[in-house]
Amino acid sequence: MVFSTKQYIKELLNIALPIILGNLGFILIGAGDVLIAGQHSTNTLAAISIATAITNCIQTFGIGLIVSVSPLLSNFRGANQSAKKYFYPTLRFSMSLAFIVMLLVLGVIPLIDLLNFEPHLVPMIKQYIFITAFATFGGYLHAAMKEFLQAFEIVLFPNLLTFIAVFLNIGLNIMLVFGYGPIPEMGVVGLAIASFIVRYFMGIALLIYCFALMKFRNYKEFDYYKQLIKIGMPISVAILVEFVAFNLIAIVMGRVAGVYAAAQNLVCTLTTVSFMVPLAISNAIAVKVGFSNGAKNYIDLKNYAKIGTLICVGFMACSAMVFLSIPDTLVGLFTKDPALIKICVPILYILAGFQLFDGLQVALSGIYKGIKKTKIVLLANFIAYWLLSIPLGYTLAFKYNMGIMGFWIGLVSAAVSLCIIMLLMLKHYFGKMDTEKVL
Repeated sequence: MVFSTKQYIKELLNIALPIILGNLGFILIGAGDVLIAGQHSTNTLAAISIATAITNCIQTFGIGLIVSVSPLLSNFRGANQSAKKYFYPTLRFSMSLAFIVMLLVLGVIPLIDLLNFEPHLVPMIKQYIFITAFATFGGYLHAAMKEFLQAFEIVLFPNLLTFIAVFLNIGLNIMLVFGYGPIPEMGVVGLAIASFIVRYFMGIALLIYCFALMKFRNYKEFDYYKQLIKIGMPISVAILVEFVAFNLIAIVMGRVAGVYAAAQNLVCTLTTVSFMVPLAISNAIAVKVGFSNGAKNYIDLKNYAKIGTLICVGFMACSAMVFLSIPDTLVGLFTKDPALIKICVPILYILAGFQLFDGLQVALSGIYKGIKKTKIVLLANFIAYWLLSIPLGYTLAFKYNMGIMGFWIGLVSAAVSLCIIMLLMLKHYFGKMDTEKVL
């Protein structure tokens, strides 16, 4: 059945709106950490900025594999195949990944001494990374259960839960970072413990919800793991490529001075808040395109792809206007440090241009996940970030003394080239699909 444009929008938003709530909740948890850390001290903010830059690069790799669950199961559902039987395999897959990633995060700790960060930050960075390593199981459990439910378009409770966790995280941060009653002031350690508790709370709550909602039988399907890896590995590496590019700025500039790492974290927090909306639309695109792909309904597939992309770009255009209009106000929400404000505000003007292309590329990524052509996303990300953005950004930052601004110019160039590559490849794929349909 071919829907009207209004119906396609409604179908996408029915999935996306609860995900937007959850995504905003997820980023507000991180923003809460930045806010509390900034209120505690600039050193605390600098330490967690460097620590999260390192741990994110590792933990994101596993998350990239897990996010292949919903588009794969959506394809199964579209082809009228059983999807519920993959619950236990999904659970085993995520926990195995969590164990491997935990070991990798712990393995990074001895290397911190070799990276020449400011000496007073090193102990705090190590403490945060150590506790965060053991929080991986909770985070991956939550991600896996959320992806499994999303494949069945069950999105309200999982995302409402994430939003509720925002308030739990802020409350725990205030008590543990500054101390409350018999609880001593813990600073960075308090932030890490709060994150640990919140991740396990979300993961276990979703696990209980899944068991309450559905009945599962133990099913072993090794081909399922192969398909997850086949689809998820390019996504995972692509996300890793992008995350490393962003977090490398905090690590490299953090070696110059901790305030630059703090600035990068603050700016990334702001852009990620707006990015959560198109990311939610992208998730909805992946589910609906995946279902249409499994059902071989190519008309719906193309309409979901086009309309979802327009929604993403339209929202980010509005977001760009906000960054251009009130940069001082936005930065002032997180810090009163004049040096930090002076670094961050000019970056927001560059960030405004980045927003448009970031919205387009995440929508295109959702389409590629839905049609299970994720190697293209990996190739485009590698070319855009590692062959263009990082070399250009590093040159502008140090050879032309532009500092962190130079790196952000490099990121804008990456976003533009990423969109061009994926658009050209998608046009080729749609042309081939139309030809096969005629034949």
